[in-house]
Amino acid sequence: MARGIARAVAEILAWWAGLTAVWTLLISRADTLELAVGAGAALLAAWAARGARRAAAR
Repeated sequence: MARGIARAVAEILAWWAGLTAVWTLLISRADTLELAVGAGAALLAAWAARGARRAAAR
């Protein structure tokens, strides 16, 4: 059980890091608010990406 949770957290963090990096590259000016909004949106997208990957694997 703990291994599954750790794997899920690691997958979401990997997605989040990648998506946050893409967001940072695409914005024209890195303002604090833009970085915070991008990080939040990337977290939601990472969670959705994990769900989509799990659904496709079934």
